[in-house]
Amino acid sequence: MDRAQKEKVVEELGQIFESSGVVVVSHYAGLTVAEMQDLRARMREAGGSVRVAKNKLAKIALDGKANASLSDLLTGMTVLSYSEDPVAAAKVAEDYAKENSKFEILGGAMGGKSLDRAGVAAVAKLPSREELIASIVGCIVAPASNIAGAVGAPASNIASILSTIEERAEAA
Repeated sequence: MDRAQKEKVVEELGQIFESSGVVVVSHYAGLTVAEMQDLRARMREAGGSVRVAKNKLAKIALDGKANASLSDLLTGMTVLSYSEDPVAAAKVAEDYAKENSKFEILGGAMGGKSLDRAGVAAVAKLPSREELIASIVGCIVAPASNIAGAVGAPASNIASILSTIEERAEAA
């Protein structure tokens, strides 16, 4: 890799560290190509990405960033999982680590806050952006449907009473 390529990689990694909602650093020693492709596919499905980069270049990219403490985790064979959604990458990484013992989560960062292994697990337990939006919409829609039901109920009751009176009149 020549200097220009290295500079480009450092720039890309810098973008990842600045723009991602969450970055998870993991060891992947022993993973097969198929297992790594499975991780990439799962991460893509959740709206995230996986990036393997030289630790030295990643440390250069972290220099001066809010989450510069990540550089302590960059030893050995590391892989970066990241997503704009502050929960997606952590959830996928946690699920994958439970299924595959060769994938070991070291820690990560959420914005400028560093996360240890327990911090990544805690973030993974949070609801995703879509789940939060769905619950908020549900809370907003529920009162409106209750009001509509309450407004329509008297008319429905009157209609059923009139129907019953009409049936009794025809029977008599």
